[in-house]
Amino acid sequence: MHTILILGGGKSAIFLIDFLAKSCQTKPRKLILADINLVSAQENLKNQLNTEARQLDIEDVAARQSLIKEADVVISMLPAFMHPIVAKDCLEFGKHFFSASYESEEMRGMRSEIEAKGLFFLNECGLDPGIDHMSAMQIINLAKSKGEEIISFKSYCGGLLAPESEDNPWKYKFTWNPRNVVLAGQGTSRYIENGDLKFVPYHQLFNRLETIQFPGLGDFDGYPNRDSLSYRKVYGLENISTMLRGTLRRDGYCKAWNVFVQLGMCDDSFQMKLSESTTLRQLLNSFLPYDPALSVEEKLGNLIADFDFPTWEKIQWLGFFGNDLLPKTTGSPASILQAILEKNWKLYPEDKDMIVMQHLFEIKTPEGIKEIRSSLVCYGEDATYTAMAKTVGLPLAIAVDLFLDGKINLKGLHVPVLPEIYTPILEELRNYGIIFREEMRIV
Repeated sequence: MHTILILGGGKSAIFLIDFLAKSCQTKPRKLILADINLVSAQENLKNQLNTEARQLDIEDVAARQSLIKEADVVISMLPAFMHPIVAKDCLEFGKHFFSASYESEEMRGMRSEIEAKGLFFLNECGLDPGIDHMSAMQIINLAKSKGEEIISFKSYCGGLLAPESEDNPWKYKFTWNPRNVVLAGQGTSRYIENGDLKFVPYHQLFNRLETIQFPGLGDFDGYPNRDSLSYRKVYGLENISTMLRGTLRRDGYCKAWNVFVQLGMCDDSFQMKLSESTTLRQLLNSFLPYDPALSVEEKLGNLIADFDFPTWEKIQWLGFFGNDLLPKTTGSPASILQAILEKNWKLYPEDKDMIVMQHLFEIKTPEGIKEIRSSLVCYGEDATYTAMAKTVGLPLAIAVDLFLDGKINLKGLHVPVLPEIYTPILEELRNYGIIFREEMRIV
């Protein structure tokens, strides 16, 4: 009997929970779901056999460690900063560890001890990171096996709305952590293009866009992620001349979002305390130059280059040209903006989300340069069973299932870039409609 412990039962965990709870009905397993909200955890488990909900405050060290001692495998669906804390507990008590989040420096510092104890720690096994690694490595390794040279690789991913739910000018609602959306791209993005290193500071990020097309879905804005350069080593492409990983938004979103960036309304570095009677219009005006002769709209139009009607419409739709009161008046500009957006970009029960991912390869072959466009489009079922939850949770669940079945025989610290990990996961994902469509042409 294997005991699986899932820490955290938030929005992105529903497919993970369902998959592993179902496996407990046919395999010698027990599933414990621990969450601060016991009722929510119980509802997610649906009273299935060999499953149990526990209430847990993750900061209660004794309670957390007691739970981890009960498990054979621990899956952390907690906020990213908690993963190293849980991982250290797993290391101390000899438990295997899984997460969908980025492998941190703290985690890498445990590498030798993980190996010495014969444990298996797997990170970056969700959507992005996760499915992106696995699907890209499948193409990369196939090309290498044929003796072909990969000269360019760009990969984009976005969590968006299904077309039938795009009912606002932004064509966007929150399908994952709102704070991460508001703070997205802060810092400096780094990538390489045709051998030239490129560094994009935050204030330029939403000006440096590439148009990405999906058959039947139209155009999307693609902007570079913070760090593409380190993935040259991860993917075994140290000498590649073009390497870029980026994020997708609907066409026109980035131009409008750039208004907030340029004004400083995404700043999270200082706190504001505003009057309870402050309106959205007054908040916007507080970030504009003083000129009593001009309206807010005129000042914004003068300050922002190319302030066209679609951009104006998006800002106006959020209420910034009206006199509604702020939903929050204390906090950083970013947190106040987030509160405004949470009200407007709320996902309703009938809404459906969409995951879009695309890999763009240029590969040198004896016949010429081969271009490959590999695209994934995945739709959610509703506001609970989202495409985001499916693509984050299922790869992780399948990895745990394979590991407990003895079909992944690895030890140490890993991300899913080895065929032993990604081949069976990608095969199983096909059964859930997570399938890449490839288009190829020789230039």
